Amino acid sequence: MKVNSLIYTNKLLLSSLKFASKNSALFSATASLALSTIARPISIMTTPGADKENKKLACAKSFSSSAVGYMIMAGASMPVASAVKKIDQAPLNYLKQTTIKTLKGSADTLTKSGKYSFATQLFKLGLGFVIAAPKSILTCALIPPIMAGIFGKHQDKSATRNDLQSKDITFSGLHNGSKNLTKGIKNAYDGLTEVLAKGIGKILDKKSVQNTAEKYSETNFAQHIMSATDIVSTLTFAHQTAHSKGIKEERKKTLINNSLISTGLCITGGYGLNHILKKPTEKFIENFKAANKNLPDLERYIEGIKIAKPALILGGIYYIAIPAIATFFAERVNNGK
Repeated sequence: MKVNSLIYTNKLLLSSLKFASKNSALFSATASLALSTIARPISIMTTPGADKENKKLACAKSFSSSAVGYMIMAGASMPVASAVKKIDQAPLNYLKQTTIKTLKGSADTLTKSGKYSFATQLFKLGLGFVIAAPKSILTCALIPPIMAGIFGKHQDKSATRNDLQSKDITFSGLHNGSKNLTKGIKNAYDGLTEVLAKGIGKILDKKSVQNTAEKYSETNFAQHIMSATDIVSTLTFAHQTAHSKGIKEERKKTLINNSLISTGLCITGGYGLNHILKKPTEKFIENFKAANKNLPDLERYIEGIKIAKPALILGGIYYIAIPAIATFFAERVNNGK
């Protein structure tokens, strides 16, 4: 039991779960970034019987998708997460009393309520769904330059250094200017989060949103949203790839098939594995509660577990198990074999 307690009270685990609860969209993007830049390229490049050029395209797609996804998600999710935090800390400033009463239910506080957690996670996880299409468009656009940068000829770095050295760069006044710029950015950010907090509060005040939270708060909503996001992202990517001028025509079908097969297998496999891991996850949560019964905001960490589970399941399947399968079969679907 001592070993188990050490596992459940591990600082890295606690920090990760808190991160998942606070900014679920960025947590998913971070997990994807780590898996797609290391595990997936290794899996793709070691796939037997697949064309080398198609492997490179699949790797380039993985790099561009993860980089674009993370940057967009970081920029979009942080203000929303900060806005929700403002509501957490002072709900009466942003929500009607009737809304607080409804979402709180029988919980001790609003933030301990599953219905409130569901409602606020809709905004955090929903960001991934909203940016799925623009992310895929950028992913497709970045494939040619990434292909050239990673697998193409290396540029003469010495020429770049000499060019920089030849320019007269001065840094006087930058220190004071940076202080003013930082202050201005902070003020703008605070203003943005305040506007978002008020906007989110007005949406949470709607009876339809509260009824949705009441009905679906105990469901596997996190995985449903992630799966829907993957579908939109993949369909958009397929459309953009088909019309791309920077990708060779003879490579397009394989790249599209790779994406469609990967997403299809990921979603179906994800729900299957989630069902298999249902009881082990419940046992993990019970042990986690017992080991951290005096932990402040324990419910937030439990929420983090529920967010991290589908994110890691889908990420593990999509970036480790499926790439080799998808790369192998994408060519055979394309060639009619």
